[in-house]
Amino acid sequence: MQNKIIIPEEVISDKIYVIRDQKVMLDKDLAELFQVKARRLREQVKRNIDKFPPRFMFQLNKSETDNMVSHFATPSKQQLGGSLPYVFTEHGILQLSNVIKSKRATEMSIKIIDVFVRMRELILTNKDLLLELEEIKKKMISQDEKIEVVFDYLTKFVTKEQVPREQIGFKPKRE
Repeated sequence: MQNKIIIPEEVISDKIYVIRDQKVMLDKDLAELFQVKARRLREQVKRNIDKFPPRFMFQLNKSETDNMVSHFATPSKQQLGGSLPYVFTEHGILQLSNVIKSKRATEMSIKIIDVFVRMRELILTNKDLLLELEEIKKKMISQDEKIEVVFDYLTKFVTKEQVPREQIGFKPKRE
């Protein structure tokens, strides 16, 4: 029987950050999920650095690290896995499973990729909904303008002074 990893998707999605306009995961979080030491993960990456172009992985600079420490109420940089942690994009995570070479890393990277895909689908779905709402809003504004014109005409008819009209037809003589 196949060994399935039982980790809620929320646990994984909580470890995904947006840095430099990319969704990434910290090396220490990936090491934890892959059940390897963060030091071993970094060693494997350094040994296979040619497999990790900048679009797959990059190292945080000091200001980004300080920002993460302050923004996420992390007590220290040690909580981030060292002085300047590495972060991995979706493609970098997939590549990590190739260099870590454990069954757990492979299964976990597949699960993580599934979470990335679901997040992307959710964003696209919400984007479509927002576009539809914007279209409805434009139509409503257009309809409001048309309704306003109709009410203006009705108001003109109602507010005109009613001048008594001359009677048509037989007019009896008044004495």
